[in-house]
Amino acid sequence: MEPKKIKNALISVYHKRGLDEILKLLAEQDVQIYSTGGTKDYIEKQGFQVHTVEALTTYPSILSGRVKTLHPKVFGGILARREEGHLAELEEYQIPEFDLVIVDLYPFEETVASTDDEAAIIEKIDIGGISLIRAAAKNYNDVLVVPSVSQYEALAQLLAKKQGFTDLEDRKHMATQAFQISSHYDTAIYHYFIGDGVKHALKVSMQDGSELRYGENPHQMGQYYGDFAHMFEILGGKPLSYNNLVDIDAAVNLMREFVGERPTFAVLKHTNACGLACRDSVSQAWQDALAGDPISAFGGILICNQEIDLETAEEIDKIFYEVLIAPAFAADALALLQKKKKRILLRIKHYDVQNRQYKSLLNGVIQQDTDLRTETIADFTTVTKIAPSDEQIADLLFANKLAKHLKSNTIVLAKESQLIGMGCGQTSRVDALKQAIVKAKALGFSLQESVMASDAFFPFPDCVEIAHDAGVTAVIQPGGSIKDKDSIKAADDRAMVMVTTGIRHFKH
Repeated sequence: MEPKKIKNALISVYHKRGLDEILKLLAEQDVQIYSTGGTKDYIEKQGFQVHTVEALTTYPSILSGRVKTLHPKVFGGILARREEGHLAELEEYQIPEFDLVIVDLYPFEETVASTDDEAAIIEKIDIGGISLIRAAAKNYNDVLVVPSVSQYEALAQLLAKKQGFTDLEDRKHMATQAFQISSHYDTAIYHYFIGDGVKHALKVSMQDGSELRYGENPHQMGQYYGDFAHMFEILGGKPLSYNNLVDIDAAVNLMREFVGERPTFAVLKHTNACGLACRDSVSQAWQDALAGDPISAFGGILICNQEIDLETAEEIDKIFYEVLIAPAFAADALALLQKKKKRILLRIKHYDVQNRQYKSLLNGVIQQDTDLRTETIADFTTVTKIAPSDEQIADLLFANKLAKHLKSNTIVLAKESQLIGMGCGQTSRVDALKQAIVKAKALGFSLQESVMASDAFFPFPDCVEIAHDAGVTAVIQPGGSIKDKDSIKAADDRAMVMVTTGIRHFKH
């Protein structure tokens, strides 16, 4: 197919920066420019001739600017195929052929990020602009569409190189970009209307992805789509990998449970916490989190809810880890940690979590609400004859928070706000408990006076019996089994405490 000469251009943009060079090239190439509103005023101020859309349509901009370009004389010139029948209609109705459409949409995402004024946000939903983009992209066989300010430079280079002509390859490439931008824009609006709340989540779409070294394994390709800089400042280390990102997500979701509480440290491996402790100092929280499983901590993800001081940094520096996350680092601590060039250091700015989760599987995608539920004492129902003490309540809350973030089936054993044993990802709850007990004993922990948390109910009393024999004195679980009474009786027979929450936290 022969290259096509650009004769008429329609320009309707929000961002004007970078438009000057394009206007100059269009003028040099005798392209007739049509525009409206603020874009027309800008073009005239730059000294270029412009035809008004209002003169073409014989209608003024109406409804406070909501309707400017939505007219057959505009869309006819864009959508007409350059063939005898369509061209005859254009001539009959005195409609120009638009060969170039330049659009930059209203800044919907930026508006959502900067205000909670719903009226202002709704006004930034572009109707005419998105319609122009889709129409021009659909007719890429004859029309070149420029869908964003980010494409201005590419257009200027194309105009200069080909002197106002375009090839089918050029037009199809830009149409592809146009539909990507259109899809991203509509997705952002959708997330706003369904109330996703976390404003930065609007920026996450299949646009502007960054290449990762590889996926879970070297033979798998990987990409990240999102705004990592919104949540983190990278202070050192090698580029992030697919597995790093998955583990970081798990770490942030877990530590979100302890924001605002006393110093808390967690160690994660393959998205599961293998160490967690709350203490009166950051250094002690680190030492006791590490003690939860020092072998698994090798190459792990570390996260703290407080500033990392030099004393703690010196201890952390003794082991190999992949990522260390904290809200702040003391200057001397950061200087020390940055000496290990490959270890990733992240300053977390906030713990925003998206309200919805997505996962691709089979021949599609599944979606669910994010599990944002965290139980408090108000959710506790004591089902045994003995009620929990204040110390037990603190440990039960601690253990229950952690159980929520471990792969099912899971059991958490905790004592004095420290993880001392856990079993996760097991096909039976009994196996998860046995794994937790074995790990605790192998690390030298005493299970006497410890507590147990389960992510789901006990269908049989066996876990209660095994836990009691190991030294556990208090249990927290959702309840809801038709055989709850059997587990409750087992606890009462052994003078144990049991509380139920009514909330299950399966994590697959």
